[in-house]
Amino acid sequence: MTEEILKQLYRQVNDAMVAKDTKKLAELLEPDTVLIHMTGYVQPVTEWLEQIYTGDMIYYSWQEDAIKNIKINGNTASLIGQSRVKARIWGAGPSTWRLQIKMEFENVDGKWKIIKQTASTY
Repeated sequence: MTEEILKQLYRQVNDAMVAKDTKKLAELLEPDTVLIHMTGYVQPVTEWLEQIYTGDMIYYSWQEDAIKNIKINGNTASLIGQSRVKARIWGAGPSTWRLQIKMEFENVDGKWKIIKQTASTY
């Protein structure tokens, strides 16, 4: 059951990125969440959401390849999601990236929330 919830959160984040639904993303992510980009840049969630809203980051589509390495340890959990994401990031692109996200979660008041995302390629 918990594994399915975590998988759905990963999918909801990707859907919301493409839909440019920053309100939905803000609901899924804890306010102090960070996104660590492939470049190593550690971006606060508020900045990431602002850049999606303004179009500095545009996600056109995503196609899931795999969700793996799901680990649940009490009130914390993580997974690795692999998807092909077509995006324009900071003016580069649009390109399709084989984007791997290590997503980390915490159960907050009985609800799983994303607390960290680390991006790489696969």
